[in-house]
Amino acid sequence: MLPPEAAHAVTLQLIKLRSLFFPFKIKPSKITVKVMGIEFPNNIGLAAGLDKNGDCIAGLASLGFGFVEIGTLTPLPQRGNPKPRIFRLIKQKAIINRMGFPNKGIDHAIKQIQKLKVKPIIGINIGKNKDTEIEDAADDYMLCMQKAYPFADYITVNISSPNTESLRELQNEEHLHALLATLKNMQNLLNHQYDRYVPLVVKIAPDLSSEQIKHIADVLIATEVDGVIATNTTVQRTEGISKEQGGLSGAPLTAISTDIIKQLYQHIGPKIPIIAAGGIMNKADIQDKLDAGASLVQVYTGLIYEGPGLLK
Repeated sequence: MLPPEAAHAVTLQLIKLRSLFFPFKIKPSKITVKVMGIEFPNNIGLAAGLDKNGDCIAGLASLGFGFVEIGTLTPLPQRGNPKPRIFRLIKQKAIINRMGFPNKGIDHAIKQIQKLKVKPIIGINIGKNKDTEIEDAADDYMLCMQKAYPFADYITVNISSPNTESLRELQNEEHLHALLATLKNMQNLLNHQYDRYVPLVVKIAPDLSSEQIKHIADVLIATEVDGVIATNTTVQRTEGISKEQGGLSGAPLTAISTDIIKQLYQHIGPKIPIIAAGGIMNKADIQDKLDAGASLVQVYTGLIYEGPGLLK
């Protein structure tokens, strides 16, 4: 009954309120899974984008997620793209967004994590500010990584949102190798500084050719990245889908994302864990992602349409 972005804001406030009555507790589980050296209570996580600022981590974790990924966070706060920027495609169980990384900045999110009494497994998703030139993107990622490192269980490098101009150029082989080599070097330094290894994960797009997937896989292996999230939203549009500009998520993305996972797994095998995201709307979709080669899954749009009962 509300416009999408208003509904989003109200829902987050309700989830935040819920955590006062049902505080998050780490419960023993028979379905734990160890990935990237982390013991996850279960393999179903929340994808980045729902709680961009880390304001509702405890409330979201209390719904039953095995892990919660916040962000995308940038060094400086930014407003994102002009509204309206979220569009529901109810018939197709899909959403189009062109948010453009609106967030309160990495410092705000870190303060929210520091307030937590009980900390679930948290991924921190980082990106570059809109006004940062692509040639200087590594500086933004390094700054965010330095600030996130002591508080994250893993850090995701978002190079695949279609809503920040030129960002996807970072997936090109030359750009990607330079960026990831720089961040892996930073990870090594921070590991020594904090005596704590925080895995580095890369989030890729679904709009890639077989050749591009092969190149990305080669770079991930060469730079010894710890994990890969496949995939972000798509700019592809099938017949009958709104041509509204932005990234498409939900049911129309399911098969596209699964195909990328299959191709990626053919190149990287079990060497680099895959976290599946994109069009997970039910239990069968989760199984398909796992069968394709994923070790963990993340939901977002499925939660919007199905509600918290989806987790059960």
